[in-house]
Amino acid sequence: MNTDEHGSEIKTNLFLIRVHPCSSVAKFIGIASMKIAVLGANGQLGRDLCPRLAGEVVPLTRAEIDLDRPETIAAYLSANRPDVVINCAAYNFVDKAEDDPDAAFRVNAWGVRALARACRDANSRLVHVSTDYVFGLDETRTTPFREDDPPGPVSVYGLSKLSGEYVVRSTCPAHLVIRTCGLYGVWGSGGKGGNFVETMLRVAGQGKPLKVVNDQRCTPTYTADLAVAIADLVARSAQGLYHVTSAGDCTWYELAAEIFRQAGVAANLTPTTSAQFGAPARRPGYSVLACDKLATAGVTKPRPWQDALAAYLKERAAR
Repeated sequence: MNTDEHGSEIKTNLFLIRVHPCSSVAKFIGIASMKIAVLGANGQLGRDLCPRLAGEVVPLTRAEIDLDRPETIAAYLSANRPDVVINCAAYNFVDKAEDDPDAAFRVNAWGVRALARACRDANSRLVHVSTDYVFGLDETRTTPFREDDPPGPVSVYGLSKLSGEYVVRSTCPAHLVIRTCGLYGVWGSGGKGGNFVETMLRVAGQGKPLKVVNDQRCTPTYTADLAVAIADLVARSAQGLYHVTSAGDCTWYELAAEIFRQAGVAANLTPTTSAQFGAPARRPGYSVLACDKLATAGVTKPRPWQDALAAYLKERAAR
C-alpha cells in the first residue's frame, strides 16, 4: 500500500481502491488504520462499497472466502484477523430457494454462523447485510417496519436470511446487521445477470410487452447510496440492527413506470398482480423499512428513491 498527498492506494486482483484522507469517514480517529475485509467484493454492492471505506480495504471473493465452504472462513480470519468484516455475500435466488432450501440455508444461515463464530474468535467486528424479505407475514401492514418490529418471512429465502440475522446477533457480540431492499447498481448482480432497472430497459428496448406486479410495495435502493451509509455506520462503530434504504416507497410497477419516464423510453407496460404473475416464491405485499434509527447514529438517511434512480441513470450513461 502506497500513501501520498492524494490518499492511499490499495491494489487487489479486482481493482484499485483509492481512499482520500480528507473523506468524511477518514476523519474519524483510528478508522484510517483499520483493516476491513469485504466478502462479496465483486458484487454490485461490494464494488460500490469498497472505494467508500476508509482504512486498509481487503476485497474478498469466493476464491478467498466461500460461505458455502466454512473451512475457508475460519482459515482466513484466524490468519488475517481484520478489524472489521463486512458480509455482502449471500444466496439471493428467491425463487430457486423454494425448490432447494438447503442451498439457501447453507450460505445464508450456516455459512453466516461460521462467519460469526470466526469473527468472534478473531475479535473482528462483523457487519452483515440482510433484507426486507424477513417481513411479509403481516398482510395488513401499511406503515414502514421498524427495527424492533417482529419479523415474519413468507419465503424460504426470507427465512434463511432471518436465520442468518439471528446467528450473527447471538454469536458475535461486536456486530452490525443492516437490512435493505431492492438493490440496483451500475455493476449489476452477477448471479442474476443485471438488476431490475436494466431488465426493464432491456425488455422495453426489444419492444416486448411488460407486465409488472403492482401489489408489492417496498423501497428500491441504489447501491451507491447504501454504500455511503454503510461506510458511515462502520466509521462510527455503530452496532446492533439498522434499516437502510432510499426514502419513500413504490410498487415494482410504479418503479418501472418511473424508469421509463426518466429514461425517456416508450414501453408497453401494464400492471399485474402477484397471483397473476405466478412466481414460485411468495413476496411480501408490504416491506417498506423505516430508517429513522440512522439519525441516532449520526448517519444521514439516503435520498428519495426517485432522486437515487436519476443518479443511477446518470452514472449508467457516463460509463
